[in-house]
Amino acid sequence: MAYRETVKIRDRKAAQREALLAAAEGLVREGGFAALTIQALSARAGVGVGTVYRYFRAKDTLAAEVFRLATEREVAAVAEALQHQTDAAAKLEQAASRFARRALRAPRLAWALIAEPVDPAVDTERLRYRAAYAALFEQMIEAGVRAGELPLQSPTLSAAALVGALAEALVGPLADHQADEHVVQQLIRFCLRAVGAADPTAPEVSHEQVC
Repeated sequence: MAYRETVKIRDRKAAQREALLAAAEGLVREGGFAALTIQALSARAGVGVGTVYRYFRAKDTLAAEVFRLATEREVAAVAEALQHQTDAAAKLEQAASRFARRALRAPRLAWALIAEPVDPAVDTERLRYRAAYAALFEQMIEAGVRAGELPLQSPTLSAAALVGALAEALVGPLADHQADEHVVQQLIRFCLRAVGAADPTAPEVSHEQVC
């Protein structure tokens, strides 16, 4: 008679896998993907190395899964913020603000997701991550152009440029632990101006503040 897993066993395995992924993300939050090794995860989770390999055949598989889950959560947080806004400028401001502020709250994780050198499997997930963000921005810009709130432009090109600019602009401040509210405000203004939705009531920033 063929062996069949019971519901209880399947649930236990699922819980163990989730616990391993949570512990793995904890390591990444502390030291980036460089800190995520099978041995380190085994010690953090309090299980044997063999148990880790039972769920993840190699480190790159594990790292890619951690990356995917973390970035899905980040994209969902930005998408949720957009539900409460109506016009294009407000949506774009919320998207840039949520993206940057979440990065500030977890700078090591944000740097790992945005810029840390990683295995090819994780790099593939990073491309999907950027594409998911770009899709959100593209929808906002396209709706703004249709509504006459933004000037005529290519939503696809503008969205890709904004996502790339946001990520690249945060790399230095995150790595140097210098990202703060001033950085967030500068990024928001840049995004608004880039698509032709600058807020005319925004206070001017001095040359000294920018530099």
